[in-house]
Amino acid sequence: MNDTSREITSQPAVWKQGLTLASEARAVLAVPGERLLVLGCGTSWFVAQSIAELRESAGLGETDAVCASEYVPRRRYDRVVAITRSGTSTEVLDALRQVPSGTHRVGVTAVAGMPVDTFTDSRLLLDFADERSVVQTRFPTTVLALARAAFGAELGRLAQDGRAALTAPLPADPVDIDHVVFLGTGWTVGLAHEAALKVREAAQAYSESYPAMDFRHGPVAVAGPRTLVFSIGDVPAALDEVSRSAGAITYRDDRDPLAQLIVAQRFALALAAHRGLDPDRPRLLTRSVVLTDAL
Repeated sequence: MNDTSREITSQPAVWKQGLTLASEARAVLAVPGERLLVLGCGTSWFVAQSIAELRESAGLGETDAVCASEYVPRRRYDRVVAITRSGTSTEVLDALRQVPSGTHRVGVTAVAGMPVDTFTDSRLLLDFADERSVVQTRFPTTVLALARAAFGAELGRLAQDGRAALTAPLPADPVDIDHVVFLGTGWTVGLAHEAALKVREAAQAYSESYPAMDFRHGPVAVAGPRTLVFSIGDVPAALDEVSRSAGAITYRDDRDPLAQLIVAQRFALALAAHRGLDPDRPRLLTRSVVLTDAL
């Protein structure tokens, strides 16, 4: 079993451990009435998108999510939260340098003593969720499980659904799939983006992601018999018929969305195996993006 497979399998247990930090997470993410910005790159940006929607839906205050490389300090925030597994990503550190003085800065990371600590006032450390893989799985899902708990979600089924997802049948035979589309709605739009990224990273495959109803506004045109359309969360069931009319295979289940993401991660690994790829060594990728001055 490779590192990525082991880390995917560990998620239900790691989520359970993460939820013990709910009060700590509440203190840094869920202060009512604060205007909050969540920053990240890649996977962490998609996690930020989900957190922003979850926090606003919980009535805790205005919350934005911005890709760290695109941050411009134009809006006023009470608190800026930077999500960075390694604590070393150049764009995240550069964004934190630009945050106006007087704004409380929080780092959510898996490693203590990294450069992000220099630019933050407080830290939410999930070192038990760190992972060796370049392709992130358990750190981002643990951040989301913890954020949901901090915002008051009922997560009684989460670990059980996660365990079931580890052995659930895959959505399709990877031999039959060249193209994967992930659809989400509300906070699961961020999960859809993250699932599509896993397919690109691990399997170098053609994958897309959209807010569910936007699929009909053009993207469905490229769906065909070798397409898998994978719904995460409360995606309208009528979209399955739209996908099938294009010849695509559809997949949905009734598990918690984070457990559905486990199924997507497992499918990405199966697709990588079918293509003869090692997901622990994804093409052109490293665990942390540290940019040089020349770049």
